[in-house]
Amino acid sequence: MSDESALERATARAVRAKALLDDKILNEAFNALEKSYIAAWRATTVDDAAGREKLFLAINIVGKVRDHLAGVVANGQLARAELKELAETAERRKRFGII
Repeated sequence: MSDESALERATARAVRAKALLDDKILNEAFNALEKSYIAAWRATTVDDAAGREKLFLAINIVGKVRDHLAGVVANGQLARAELKELAETAERRKRFGII
């Protein structure tokens, strides 16, 4: 990911994703959904395999959304580190007259 504009976009996305992960209302919504889905899953009848399957998928989707946001944050941290390395390399080249 050496394109600086792509790295800057990834860094900006990471900031937004981190804000979402830290958002109290969003976390309350995720927790409420998980609890609701788990309660509904436990309340299914023995012959409702399709219902249990759908609820199981719904529970996992909530986790996948959280995981996706965490991945965006991690990618942004890597992009930030790569931008820093690019800046340091450019500074060294400038200092030693390579550019």
